[in-house]
Amino acid sequence: MNIDAQIDQFFAPVADFVSSVVFYTIPLTGQTEVKLILLWLVSAALFFTVYLGFINIRYFKHAIDVLRGKYDTDGDGQISRFQALSASLSGTVGLGNIAGVAVAISVGGPGATIWMILMGIFGMSTKFAEVMCAVKYRHHPDPERPDRISGGPMYYLRDAFSNYKIPYLGAFAAGLFALCAIGGSIGGGNMFQANQAYQQFVNVTGGDAGFFADKGWLFGLILAVLVGVVIIGGIKSIASVASKLVPVMGGIYLLAGFVVIGIHYESIPGALALIWQEAFNLSAGFGGLLGVILIGVQRATFSNEAGLGSAAIVHATAKTDDAVSQGLVGMLGPFIDTVVICTVTALVIVISGAYAGSEGMEGVALTSKAFASGISWFPYVLALTVFLFAYSTMITWSYYGLKGATFLFGEKRWVEIGFKLIFCICVVIGASTKLDNIIAFTDAMILSMGIPNILGLYLLAPEIRRDVKAYISRMKARQPVEA
Repeated sequence: MNIDAQIDQFFAPVADFVSSVVFYTIPLTGQTEVKLILLWLVSAALFFTVYLGFINIRYFKHAIDVLRGKYDTDGDGQISRFQALSASLSGTVGLGNIAGVAVAISVGGPGATIWMILMGIFGMSTKFAEVMCAVKYRHHPDPERPDRISGGPMYYLRDAFSNYKIPYLGAFAAGLFALCAIGGSIGGGNMFQANQAYQQFVNVTGGDAGFFADKGWLFGLILAVLVGVVIIGGIKSIASVASKLVPVMGGIYLLAGFVVIGIHYESIPGALALIWQEAFNLSAGFGGLLGVILIGVQRATFSNEAGLGSAAIVHATAKTDDAVSQGLVGMLGPFIDTVVICTVTALVIVISGAYAGSEGMEGVALTSKAFASGISWFPYVLALTVFLFAYSTMITWSYYGLKGATFLFGEKRWVEIGFKLIFCICVVIGASTKLDNIIAFTDAMILSMGIPNILGLYLLAPEIRRDVKAYISRMKARQPVEA
C-alpha cells in the first residue's frame, strides 16, 4: 500500500463521522432529502435581505463607491478596504468556483445555475451583516501593539451575548465557531484545495501514466512550502499577496471562460434556454425540482460562504471606523464570487456541452473537459488558474484558522507557530486523499460555522438595522446613496 492510500485509509472514517453529525437530513418527497444546515443558511439570507430593506440591491452602486474610496475616513486597522475584499475573495474564489460548480451541474443538471445565482444575490445581505458586526466588535488583543486587530464572529458572538446578560451561552457559541473555523480552515480551506490542484496537475502532466500520478504527497510538499512562505508574515503579507493575485487570477479565468463561450456562440441561446427550463422543470416531479434547488444552493454557499462568518474575520482588520461602510464592501464578495465567476464556469460547462455524459467525472475534470472543447491547450490555462485559486484560498484560510486558534488558546507565539506548522502538514494530506472524503469533510466543517454565526446575527439584527438607518441618514445628508 503506497503513502497516499495509507493516508486515505486513516482519513476516510474521520470524514464519514463528521459529515454524518453535521449533515442531518429530513426526507421531503420521493428520494429527495434536505440538509437542515442549508435551510438555516437560506433562511438567514432571505431574512436579512427583507429585514434590511434589500440592501444588497438598493445600495449596490454605493458599495462600489465606498470600495473606490469615495467615502474613506481614517480609522484603526491593518489593511485597506480593497485589500480586505481581495483577501476575503482570496478565501472564497477557490476550487468551489471550478470544481464545486462542476459537481452541481453534473449532479443537479444545468438548472442548478439559476439557484446558485439567486443564492449568491441573497447571500450578499448575510455577508453585509456579518462583516459589519465584525468591524464593530473587533478587538485589539495586544496593548503593546495597537496596530494588531482580531475580529470575527467569535468576538461579536461573545460580546453580543454578554450584552444580553447570557455570557455563558456567548462563550459557548464563540468557542464553537472558533473550533469550526479551525476545522474549516484545515478541510475546505486547505485539503480540498490541495486535492483539486493536484488532480488538475496530474491531468496535464500525463494523467494516470504520468510521473506524479501516485505522488500526491510530493506535490503537496511543494505546495506546503509555497504556502508557508506567505503565511509566516501574517495578515499584512496575506493581504498584500491577495490584492495582487486575485485580480490577475480572476482576469485570466474570466478571459479564458469568455473565449470558450465565444467559440460556442451558436449554442448560447439553446444553452440559456436549457438552464432556465431545467431550473423550474417539474418533469421529474416536485422532488426532482427541489433536488436541483438544493444542489445549487449548497454549491453557492460552499463557494461564497455567506452566513458562515469566515470573510468577516479578515474584513475586521480593514482601516476604517465605520462598520456599516465596510459591511457594504464585504457584500460585494458573493456577487463577484458567485454571480460572476461561478456563472461563467456554469456557462462554459453547459454551452460547451461538456456536462452531457459527465457521469463519474469528478470536480475539476469536468471543467477541464469544457475548457478543452474551446482550445486544446486551455486545460493548461485552467491548471494555472486552479493552482492560483487553490493557493490564494489556502493562504487566506490559514489566517481564519489561526484566529480561531488564538481565540481559543490565547494570542501566544507558540499557538501561532504551532497552527501554521499543522496547516502546512495538512496541505500534504489533502493532496494525498480521495475527492469524496475531502468533499464530505469540507462541507461539514465549513457549513458548521454557520450555526453559531447566524444565531448571533439574529440576536444582533435590531442593532444592525439601527446602525444601517443611521448610516443612510448620514449619507443622505451628503448626497443620495441609492443605486
